[in-house]
Amino acid sequence: MSKKNDEKVIVIQNGDDMPSMPASMGSMKINKTASWRSIRPVIIEEKCKRCMICWKFCPEPAIRPEDPPVIDYDYCKGCGICIEECPFDAIVSEKEGK
Repeated sequence: MSKKNDEKVIVIQNGDDMPSMPASMGSMKINKTASWRSIRPVIIEEKCKRCMICWKFCPEPAIRPEDPPVIDYDYCKGCGICIEECPFDAIVSEKEGK
């Protein structure tokens, strides 16, 4: 990670650049788990730097590592981990149903 004008710059070239993941991806791929969500994370494309930290920390297979990342609301439980972990404040929460 390097700094440029007091802004964090994180470059992920491929999956080899990502730290080891402690959780198993796909643990809930067959069960849609979003029925109890009360907040909905929303990615602000203009602020997103495509660092994929949100994808790394998501405890469910709810974020797809695309450009920009895509949140699959069938699986997102609204835990807010992605919002807290995003170093660029590129994910905000909205009240579910808004």
